[in-house]
Amino acid sequence: MTSLPRPATELSADEARRIALRAQGFLGAPDRRSGVRGVLRHLGAVQLDTISVLARSHELIPYARLGAVGRKTVDSAYWTPTAPADGTPPATRPHAFEYWSHAACILPIEEWPHFAFRRRAYRARPHWNHALPDGVYDQVIKQLRAEGPLTATDLGGAKKTSEWWDWSGTKVAVERALMYGEVVCTERRSWNRVYDLAERAVPESLLHDELDDAECLRRLVRLAGQSLGVGTRADIADYHRLKGEQVDAVIADSGLVPVTVEGWGKPAWADPAALETAPRGRHRTTLLSPFDSLVWERARTERIFGFTHRLEAYVPKPKRVYGYFAMPVLAGGHLVGRVDPAREGRTLVAKQVTLDGLKAVPAVAQALVEAASWVDCTDVRVERVDAPELREPLTAELARALA
Repeated sequence: MTSLPRPATELSADEARRIALRAQGFLGAPDRRSGVRGVLRHLGAVQLDTISVLARSHELIPYARLGAVGRKTVDSAYWTPTAPADGTPPATRPHAFEYWSHAACILPIEEWPHFAFRRRAYRARPHWNHALPDGVYDQVIKQLRAEGPLTATDLGGAKKTSEWWDWSGTKVAVERALMYGEVVCTERRSWNRVYDLAERAVPESLLHDELDDAECLRRLVRLAGQSLGVGTRADIADYHRLKGEQVDAVIADSGLVPVTVEGWGKPAWADPAALETAPRGRHRTTLLSPFDSLVWERARTERIFGFTHRLEAYVPKPKRVYGYFAMPVLAGGHLVGRVDPAREGRTLVAKQVTLDGLKAVPAVAQALVEAASWVDCTDVRVERVDAPELREPLTAELARALA
């Protein structure tokens, strides 16, 4: 393994926290002119998930940074093609594509070449969980070529039974083609992937730009460092789900600089641009999706914010501590509580609220009222507060905010 340069910069824990907040778009005024697409480019990846409580996670990500962006505007920003600046064919080009990054993520279309290493790895994969029936793969490609963009249902059905895991042969084939890069998803309709041939959907300048593994990894490591601001080897690897040895092989040439951070106990790297000026500006107060890239890595969240974050949607109900979809509350650059939300008609229900003391009450109330307005709710109801003595102050603050 190549030896890495010695750290040249020392950061306090507070400096690292503020750098991370600015890198993720929560400290300082965001560039609202670039809107949702600007958030996507800035973060480099927006995670998708099927759970929808307030809204789906890919909608919550720009909302947390920009405020009450219309939900239709969010989906349109991700999936509506744009005309090329020079007016040359094709008449439209996608702004984003869906692929496996941190998980299933929306990614800027410009990053298509940099996932070539993963597409090659999938093609060389010796074992798959789903068997691929003979001839189905070629049939799917032939149908897409003849009929244009199609959903799995259009292709012949996504499932053999009602079980979520029981894929049809067609679904297995088209998902395999997606992983290989022969097929691409640049649109969703009613939450269904729309598949098209990559040769037709991906701009030609990007389609044939097949970079070697080292070039791909250097780019993704650099992007992860920029999106995190500062991170350990594990943080950087986790952002696009790289292996630690892949990070080690390229980080010295990635453009990131080595730093030490007070209390972290492990070497770290930072985006040099993040170190040039002290991070200042207005803090966002907001509910965060559990899949938000600010908090999606549990160990990093604990290290930076002293906050234990765990998605409990997949935990048996009797074992849940904070609730099905507990959303961390960000205020003043700190995580000050959690809210497990639900919707009943025009009422946003806080099924369970956890507060970091009385001082967190105004921020949590503000976050709840703003979120309620965004999803067209006119009222907020609190069912349970973990600290009973804080229930009355919270309901009083909500009443004032809603008045």
